[in-house]
Amino acid sequence: MQRHKHIIALLIGTTALAVALPAAAQTLDAPTLGAMKMVESKEVKRDVLNSLKDVARPPSGERRIREKELPRPIPYTGVPKGGTIDPVVQLEAASAASKAGGPLAPAVTTIRNFDGIGNGFNTFTVASAPPDTHGAVGSTQYVQVVNAAMAVFDKATGNRLLGATAINSLFAGFGGKCQTANDGDPIVNWDARAQRWVISQFAVTPTAAPFFQCVAVSQTADATGAYNRYAFSYNTFPDYPKAAVWDNAYVFTFNTFNAALTAFLGAQVCGYNRSAMLAGLPATQQCFTTPNTVGSLLPSDPDGASPVVAGSPNYLATLRPTSLGLYKFKADFVTPANASFTGPTTIPVAAYTELCSANGTCVRQPSVSQRLDSLGDRLMSHLSFRRYPDGTERLLATHSISTGLRWYEIRNPATATTVFQQGTYAPTTSTRWMGSISQDKNGNFGIGYSISSTSIRPSLRYAVRGPADALGTLGAENIIITGTGSQNGGLSRWGDYATMTIDPVDDCTFWFSSEFMRTTGSFNWNTRIASFRVAGC
Repeated sequence: MQRHKHIIALLIGTTALAVALPAAAQTLDAPTLGAMKMVESKEVKRDVLNSLKDVARPPSGERRIREKELPRPIPYTGVPKGGTIDPVVQLEAASAASKAGGPLAPAVTTIRNFDGIGNGFNTFTVASAPPDTHGAVGSTQYVQVVNAAMAVFDKATGNRLLGATAINSLFAGFGGKCQTANDGDPIVNWDARAQRWVISQFAVTPTAAPFFQCVAVSQTADATGAYNRYAFSYNTFPDYPKAAVWDNAYVFTFNTFNAALTAFLGAQVCGYNRSAMLAGLPATQQCFTTPNTVGSLLPSDPDGASPVVAGSPNYLATLRPTSLGLYKFKADFVTPANASFTGPTTIPVAAYTELCSANGTCVRQPSVSQRLDSLGDRLMSHLSFRRYPDGTERLLATHSISTGLRWYEIRNPATATTVFQQGTYAPTTSTRWMGSISQDKNGNFGIGYSISSTSIRPSLRYAVRGPADALGTLGAENIIITGTGSQNGGLSRWGDYATMTIDPVDDCTFWFSSEFMRTTGSFNWNTRIASFRVAGC
């Protein structure tokens, strides 16, 4: 529900101070979590849907124009607003840099490249913006959720198996807001260990408490089949939800507001009882809420078939003015009193200036005066997690800055946390933003993103790096699709996020999904789904 989501151009990333690289983390007291209490509650309703394909229906075609409201920044003080020099910017592509001993530019092959939900997809009608493109790859299928719609594809061919269908088709006959509202902010995750899909969206219409997160967990690996359905209730508005699959919990995070949407209350992290939901049994959620100086927490989400050590905490990160803030969350459904949420560990990063820091809207396009939003004030989905065979744990994160696409590799988040490497990808002067990054089993990184300029219409590209490449660098750009239209009509909203995930079967193939424009206009966006693999994996 975009009107509510975008009242927070919150969050936390303006300009940072230069630091030595790599930088060791420090545990600081501010902003302190204080003596937060865990709040546990049961689902307010649960049941079973026998078959999604039997109740699937097209989304409503009603256009819901969402005006972006004024930013509501978190009141940090003493934060520089601009004028910093980026010490880790990469200004040339791999072919040029390699001549000077730079990146080796590992060979990469695009495998699948096909249209997702958008204008002209099957019978789909674009009804709201931005699309909030999210996707995940499973054992045989790819599931995409876009605003208030979803579709299922055969990952081997790209053929459509289901959709576009309204996401609240998953809650047909369920009753309450989960059935009647189709408000979006959707998320889809693949639970690799259980071979199940986890699909969710919030239900916040009408805008009055209680609000709900509606979560459907498939009973098989078939996303068109049966689901266990749950509704979890909140008295505060649970905005901008993000989700991850962890050891004993499905971890969700929110930016919370009062019901009147006039005050930001803090970030919230909740763990839903994973084993109970897989079995269709009664489930509880365990939640912590931060002070209102913390927002847009991203939970760490394992890439591909990466294991999670039983009992380890989920790592969460947020973008802060001069650093990343790292937190640890651990749900305990056996002994709830042992549930914990600790942090932050403050991780200094290289200096940067937030993209579009003045008003959030600055990305240029050809042929139109309309500029696009960057959401440069937060880390982009998702926070990639992988545990390698040698026991090393790595987190990857990305966000949009004035000089390019900034990314980080954080090692050992459990103990001696460091930024092992970081870089800003800017091989040309075009704007690169709305990125998403993941890592395969061999330690190759893949990052997908939007690109636009006065000569390039909003398009989609990706870049990769191999373990032998020079630290802080990515290889040459690869084109997913070149846009042939610009967005206009007073509509600046773009994104709000894209998604890169790893195939759980080969643990090598990257799958990326995001937005582009095929025709100049407003409320006529398109999305694309593409997969690729680095040679040798």
